[in-house]
Amino acid sequence: MSIVSPAVPPAASEGRRWYSRVLVREMWASLAIVSMWLAVLFDALFGPDFVSASGASMTRIPSAVIVALFAYLGTRVVARYGFERPRDAGSGR
Repeated sequence: MSIVSPAVPPAASEGRRWYSRVLVREMWASLAIVSMWLAVLFDALFGPDFVSASGASMTRIPSAVIVALFAYLGTRVVARYGFERPRDAGSGR
């Protein structure tokens, strides 16, 4: 007579799948990119301007322009490392 172990209940396996989805690298990369561009949005709406006065001329640059530059650079870095696919070991590349 052999002993058969019971199957794993579906609720336990579904909980494990949910947990593994939270740790997906693409999700965290997307969240980081969205938060960078939300910072640009809120800075554009509520942020101050950079003002430079020299004699009779005055230059005003919205601070969102500088923040957007750094958000663009950050987006490129996060997208490169967050969305890259693992290389196949046998491809020779």
